[in-house]
Amino acid sequence: ENKNITDNRRIVAALPTIKYLIEQGCKIVLSSHLGRPKGEFKKEFSLAPVAKELSKQLGQEVLMAEDVVGESAQKLAENLQPGQVMLLENVRFHKEETDNDSEFAKKLASFGDIFVNDAFGTAHRAHASTEGVAHYLPAVSGFLIEKELKFLGEALQNPERPFVSILGGSKVSDKIGVTLNLVKKADYILIGGGMSFTFLRAKGYNIGKSLLDEDSIAFCTNILNDYPNKIIIPIDIVETNEISNNSNYNITDVSKIDENKIGVDIGPKTIALFKEYIETSKLVVWNGPVGIFEYDHFANGTKELCKMLSSLDATTIIGGGDTAAAVIKYGYKDKVTHVSTGGGASLELLEGKNLPGIEAIDNI
Repeated sequence: ENKNITDNRRIVAALPTIKYLIEQGCKIVLSSHLGRPKGEFKKEFSLAPVAKELSKQLGQEVLMAEDVVGESAQKLAENLQPGQVMLLENVRFHKEETDNDSEFAKKLASFGDIFVNDAFGTAHRAHASTEGVAHYLPAVSGFLIEKELKFLGEALQNPERPFVSILGGSKVSDKIGVTLNLVKKADYILIGGGMSFTFLRAKGYNIGKSLLDEDSIAFCTNILNDYPNKIIIPIDIVETNEISNNSNYNITDVSKIDENKIGVDIGPKTIALFKEYIETSKLVVWNGPVGIFEYDHFANGTKELCKMLSSLDATTIIGGGDTAAAVIKYGYKDKVTHVSTGGGASLELLEGKNLPGIEAIDNI
């Protein structure tokens, strides 16, 4: 934002791999993307601020190319010394990146002898810099991808029990795949956030003006019928007239939701109910906040879950995106086992999907 890094999590997460390569005397060419410049060179999407932050984190200068596969990048790469680091400009300045164009991937591959993929956040995309390059170079994972797969992958293959999953966020349709995969593996699934209102509607409750994913009502009805003791939905909620920091709000049982109000958080009875399941668990996987935590009035449920997980004698995995932002915001990042750096990638891994960026790696 305004050429300043406001969140350096993904930069910091990549440091162990970069530092290891420096120690081995490698010449390191880094590639990454920022935003959606749609194949055009746009100054506001330049990675120059990233190079600056990375230089600070590494304690050495990171050379910044003015282009991606052009003259500036080639010249810098040719003159790199062992232990030096350079960063290519935003790979998405070329539409060939998202098209996974083979010629563009070949040009990227020409910068190195080995391709190290540590970009878990884009592992679910088959792009030139994540999947295409692997066709032209030996491909290995960095330490971050190794760690993500260990927690998000292995945890689901052979889960410690009781295994509790918390699913939140807004739309049920975004979490259908995850719910179907986890319901077979987890002992209990606790449902919160905007998506819980579609489940409540499926149970026959009036949900007022709360978020409703109409197309997913049938899915909710079926899964509640098929797994009546596994899917745990809210018993009380916080409701309000409008979503703002100044609005009035109240707590109500789900059977008494006001038809003119919007549900914005889980209530204290639901927090207590969720705690009963969480406190005996040995593995918790949480994806999606249980309220609109960006507003302080509606953050209590998400905050209380962070607190619960922080004191748990269990493996606690936070599935990236908004949930990771919440755990960091409330200061619990170091009190859970693993906070994923992937939003969409962690979601797809939890769905049991194969990720193109991971499939392309030789040593996995």
